[in-house]
Amino acid sequence: MITLPPDYRPSDDEEFMNPVQSEYFRVKLLRWRADLLKEADGTLASLSEGGIHEADITDRATVETDRALELRTRDRARKLIAKIGLALLRIENGSYGFCEETGEPIGLKRLEARPIATLSIEAQERHERMEKVHRDD
Repeated sequence: MITLPPDYRPSDDEEFMNPVQSEYFRVKLLRWRADLLKEADGTLASLSEGGIHEADITDRATVETDRALELRTRDRARKLIAKIGLALLRIENGSYGFCEETGEPIGLKRLEARPIATLSIEAQERHERMEKVHRDD
């Protein structure tokens, strides 16, 4: 078990994905997942309060639209939680932080911004270009 210093930030001066960096990202991912689950519990509580009791049809439509938006947001969060779980598994097996296509380090700045990243910036850009070329218009 590794204890992180309170002010620790990964640095390019250290070995990439050393145990301290891995622990830093593991804690970051666990906190992110906990926050998402907490938000989901709040959504579930608000949705389970019952039906729509607005008498005015416009107010009712607004409430229904808000609920639909909240459900879409929760669905995105559910998918994100799954990706966080996969990232945590990659930390456990030692593949976290390395591009799935090239095997090269993804980079600390990218992982700070998007801790669930599986591709380096270059590989992600190639992937997006290929997607754009091959999508059906």
